[in-house]
Amino acid sequence: MTAEAPIAPAVSHGRLIPVVVHFDDLDALGLLHNARYPLMVERAWTELWNEYGVRFDGDWAAAGDACNAVRELRIGYEAPVTRPGVYAVHLWLEQLGTTGLTYGFRFCSADGTQTYAQGTRVLVRLDAATLRPAPWSDSFRAAGRALLRPAD
Repeated sequence: MTAEAPIAPAVSHGRLIPVVVHFDDLDALGLLHNARYPLMVERAWTELWNEYGVRFDGDWAAAGDACNAVRELRIGYEAPVTRPGVYAVHLWLEQLGTTGLTYGFRFCSADGTQTYAQGTRVLVRLDAATLRPAPWSDSFRAAGRALLRPAD
């Protein structure tokens, strides 16, 4: 579940989306369970893409760009989250191809200054009828370009 918050702090690229860690997200040691990080990242992406009108409403044929599948997920854990509260997920695109994309993420403090975990995820846009790769729409690509991380 994401949280409503004041205007998110500025980041050099991508977006910072507030998320809430609840008591029941913690494991027996009182740490955010490792499986919760990707879940919260997914919820943050869902919120972000909903802002652009990309959503799944139960009909795969009508889902358009929301009809996609994860090809790869990589995550590294850097520091433990030890209590409930408001945090953030920093999201950006590393690459935007014709039928796939790679996005980067950081699970971080609400102000974006402390990183707890970071990683990448590769998505492939699918044709709902064939489940074969299909091109992203022009509107999706335009939104995605705004999220691309600048080249170093």
